[in-house]
Amino acid sequence: MNNLYQLAKDCFLMAAPDDKIALTYSTAAAWQAGQLEWREGDTPLLLNEPGRLEQPEIVMPRDLPKRNVGGEQGRAAMIHAMAHIELTAINLAWDSIYRYRDMPRAYYDDWVQCAKEEAGHFEMLRQRLREMGYDYGSFPAHNELWKMAVTTADDLMDRMAIVHRVFEARALDVVPNTLERFDQLGDHEMVKTLTVICNDEIGHVSAGTRWFHYRCEQEQLDPDATFFILLKRYLKRPLKGPFNHDVRLQTGFSKNELDYLEQQWH
Repeated sequence: MNNLYQLAKDCFLMAAPDDKIALTYSTAAAWQAGQLEWREGDTPLLLNEPGRLEQPEIVMPRDLPKRNVGGEQGRAAMIHAMAHIELTAINLAWDSIYRYRDMPRAYYDDWVQCAKEEAGHFEMLRQRLREMGYDYGSFPAHNELWKMAVTTADDLMDRMAIVHRVFEARALDVVPNTLERFDQLGDHEMVKTLTVICNDEIGHVSAGTRWFHYRCEQEQLDPDATFFILLKRYLKRPLKGPFNHDVRLQTGFSKNELDYLEQQWH
């Protein structure tokens, strides 16, 4: 029987996006059909860099050109930035499977499903880029999300709190406004795509919350107080709002956490 951890590693290290997507789908299908071993596996290696091609060029966020979504090229650049985040999220999901062992089966269910959905997001965004005459790799991208994944890699609790409940949760706040801007521009395909992404991200952030709370319970820690400590440990400055309270509450944020974020921001 094939092994989930080995296939997660293969997906993570696959460089070509098309191959990564195809292997992600086949691995997810095999896992969901009960065809993969997961209680045994080799000791995880230190995998700090996913497989990637030479393009897109990776630059610092400050070196990215400003995007004017009113113009065709600016709109394409924004879609490209979202596609890069989705591809990074696929790598994140597989890394969270490969790196963290001895978790309940439901943990692996969550992140396999997440990898599958992020692959779908990437495909939809890439298709829109191609319709506009561009492709993934046409614009530079930054790697801040992956840098934080490496920074938090040694502790599952920190990874869930910061990568998923801070970085990924930003999509809950900003994607609805982005969707509205594309709607005003008459880009109905992007409206459909962003609607799917909005709905799926609720599940992904909920999974981050679920396993953050799981680890807090194991270590007998108060999740709200622990989240506040981790925010101060990993972030150089308070999170910028406004925050989508209704959706964040759906993903397991407490009112206490949201009040704290608002106070920090203001």
